[in-house]
Amino acid sequence: MPLDPKRTVRDLKELRELSSDTNGAQRVAWTDTWLSAREWFQTKLTGLPVEFHQDAAGNNWFTVHGRSPEALLLGGHLDSVPNGGWLDGSLGVLASLEVLRRMVDEFSGEPPVTIRLVDWADEEGARFGRSLFGSSAFAGTHSIEADRSRTDKDGIRLEDAVRRCEIEIERIGEASRERENACAYLELHIEQGPVLERMELPLAAVLGTKGVERHTVTFFGQEAHSGSTPMSVRRDALAAAAKLALEIRPIAVRHKDAVCTMGSVKTFPGIVTAVVGRCEATLDQRDLDPGVLDAMHREAIEASERFAREERCTVEWSRIWNIEPVPFHSELIGLCRDAIREVAGEAPALPSGPLHDAAEVSRAGIPTVMMFVQSLGGISHNKIEDTKEEYIELSVAALDRLATKTARWIQDGGE
Repeated sequence: MPLDPKRTVRDLKELRELSSDTNGAQRVAWTDTWLSAREWFQTKLTGLPVEFHQDAAGNNWFTVHGRSPEALLLGGHLDSVPNGGWLDGSLGVLASLEVLRRMVDEFSGEPPVTIRLVDWADEEGARFGRSLFGSSAFAGTHSIEADRSRTDKDGIRLEDAVRRCEIEIERIGEASRERENACAYLELHIEQGPVLERMELPLAAVLGTKGVERHTVTFFGQEAHSGSTPMSVRRDALAAAAKLALEIRPIAVRHKDAVCTMGSVKTFPGIVTAVVGRCEATLDQRDLDPGVLDAMHREAIEASERFAREERCTVEWSRIWNIEPVPFHSELIGLCRDAIREVAGEAPALPSGPLHDAAEVSRAGIPTVMMFVQSLGGISHNKIEDTKEEYIELSVAALDRLATKTARWIQDGGE
């Protein structure tokens, strides 16, 4: 089959009809809707010389054996957040399918290198809060003991939910076997942000995924009656937190691509007639440069201590989670930009703020690159998530060219 990007759009719409309701996509990992979507995807490979295999972490692999065992990996994830969009994750899987179809046709079922399409399990972490579940098992960065007892909103444990899908959490590390002969990984994804739309460009190469520092910042003051406590003697923990919430914006703005977000604030006792004695806030900081990330973290700590003193409070920090910045492979970034130029002209390179399975693959030492396609309004994780159909088609064509260039790079001994 020659490459047909319009078929990818049709496949995506078919998947949307199968697995969405009026609120958006409902392909949350480890649910029946997700399993049905995966079964549907397998029907799309009927008639192709594909070997199917599910690894120990629930990642689905579709392999076309080539003249060389050296493997080019392509993929994405079919799972979604609740009430999600029609493109996040699924575009990468279905665009990869179209590239696979084209390669099977061009090389009569035996491409020069082995092609492996992967649908990663539970990229979103929407149900249990453990993002990149399958790809971290593949990469060897899984955290079984920390994750097994995670529960969803109904109290169901992660360990039990994956067992229902025939996955034993003790064995997910065996997914690392899939790294054998893997020479490169390519992933197409919607941008999920507004940058390309503002640039009036359809596509970009991705430089890497930003590192993340995520903390709880707790200010301690003194609970007191809101009517009888003079303003001059209050020890208001919320006031200190509010100052920090405003300060993190200039901290981020001082660095070109950095972002900082205070995403939640809880006050105690949390009643209208009491001065806040304790305030717990969450802070998320991201940048592609580890030096910048460290500097922002340090600046936020210093600011919190200053505001605590001003409000006669104290402050404590507790790390929730962190991941180092993951730069993608420089030569593959160059090939990606070349592929984009051939189909769309200008080829910018952007960092990714959101995390992706590609970051885990890169952490495993496999040369990796991602390609972004423009998101309308920069909106994702929402039923209104959208991309122009002509841009989706351009992205499939560019991914196909990138796959061809990367396969040749592998043959030439690329590292």
